Amino acid sequence: MQFITREFLKEKPAKGAELGFGKYFTDYMFTMKYREGRGWYDGKIEPNVPQRFDLAANVLHYGQGVFEGMKAFLQPDGRIAIFRPDENWARMNRSAERLCIPRFSAETAEKGVEILLDAERSWFPTDPGTSMYIRPAIVATKAALGVHASSEYLFFVLLSPTGNYFKHGLAPLRLIVETTYARAAVGGTGEAKCIGNYAASLLAGKRAEEQGFDQVIWLDSAEKKYVEEAGSMNMFFVIGDEVVTPALNGSILPGITRKSCLQILRDGGYRVSERRISAEEVAEAAESGKLREAFGTGTAAVIAPVGTIRYLGKDYTVGGGKIGEIAQTLFDTVTGIQSGRLPDPYGWRKYIK
Repeated sequence: MQFITREFLKEKPAKGAELGFGKYFTDYMFTMKYREGRGWYDGKIEPNVPQRFDLAANVLHYGQGVFEGMKAFLQPDGRIAIFRPDENWARMNRSAERLCIPRFSAETAEKGVEILLDAERSWFPTDPGTSMYIRPAIVATKAALGVHASSEYLFFVLLSPTGNYFKHGLAPLRLIVETTYARAAVGGTGEAKCIGNYAASLLAGKRAEEQGFDQVIWLDSAEKKYVEEAGSMNMFFVIGDEVVTPALNGSILPGITRKSCLQILRDGGYRVSERRISAEEVAEAAESGKLREAFGTGTAAVIAPVGTIRYLGKDYTVGGGKIGEIAQTLFDTVTGIQSGRLPDPYGWRKYIK
């Protein structure tokens, strides 16, 4: 695999600096190209510099693009481990298939990422709660107008040293149930991680912030009744002794943190349900005192506890506005496995060679 060096390296964030999420990017990136009739080719590590695109590129007009999000962690013994990358590559290929993008070799992509991570070892943050965020993406680059699949693509991977996704860390979120707009529909692209899904979510999120909320709770598009996701996270509720998360139905992204949390909960003896849950059920549970916890799960935030939910103009306080025991346990367990502070009974840590 070719490695193209750059003459001038970037200034790294100062130790202990507030990294935030997605603000800083390392010196290098991994790229490979696709051309119809040739397949994927020219995998290389090259300087992370602005790229030139033809303004007629398919992705700019028809949104033919997908991406992923994963994290790598510097372990106590100095090794680098990626959290469940096999799951991310499999999901990315499913997303690619849904958008008529050619499948890629997960082995080639992972090899490129491993070389990239090793080369950027000095960029790894070491403060508690930090990690190296990995952003693989594929965009259609063929310059041609007309609604059809591109014949050329660029696969690239960026690295970003990252802190907390939400600036207030584990402080519980304020969410509002979105009753006007929908994130996705069954049969659409909701279960794929494609760029258009996120563009479609921005307006509702912006309006929520203007009202003093952190994000929205999305309902199903057909009836505007059943909870699907929260912002770009999967959603969990603790009602009585039951931990409930919306069942994957074709419009919900199958989150890898969600999948990990379900495994941990079931192994811990919790009563777990993947089923339809209406916003009305959540409100009634809050009204009766049965709603003990609510939290979102995702790669960026890991666990995001919810302290307030507004539904149809009424605010419901969850768990006294504090992080709940189950959410805290899941956060501690997942981050403990990721960082190497805890044993990994599931084999989720993938060490780079």
